[in-house]
Amino acid sequence: QVQLVESGGGLVQAGGSLRLSCAASGLTFSLYGMGWFRQAPGKEREFVAAIIWSGGSTRYADSVKGRFTISRDNAKNMVNLQMNILKPEDTAVYYCAADSRGGIAYHDNEYEYWGQGTQVTVSS
Repeated sequence: QVQLVESGGGLVQAGGSLRLSCAASGLTFSLYGMGWFRQAPGKEREFVAAIIWSGGSTRYADSVKGRFTISRDNAKNMVNLQMNILKPEDTAVYYCAADSRGGIAYHDNEYEYWGQGTQVTVSS
């Protein structure tokens, strides 16, 4: 079955960096568009970043543009999210997701598969 497993979350001070990774199995990874979403306590899940099947195009939420970078390695079935200049408002559970259409998708209902999430906490 399809599995997406996130790793790399943790506690970091404001201004610091973290690198999240998502390992995919059970699907033809190179055909899938991949996304990162996050959900803070008491808030709805929101789009963070997405990357097309080839890695040739990416999109970001305005709140993370210039600070976060999404990338993928199709040979390793991995998608990563490099997060720099972290702010307390970045605190959330971060999820990776897979979209069989292969392109950029901004809404969580466009993704078929989800990981279990990894907690990111940014202290001020």
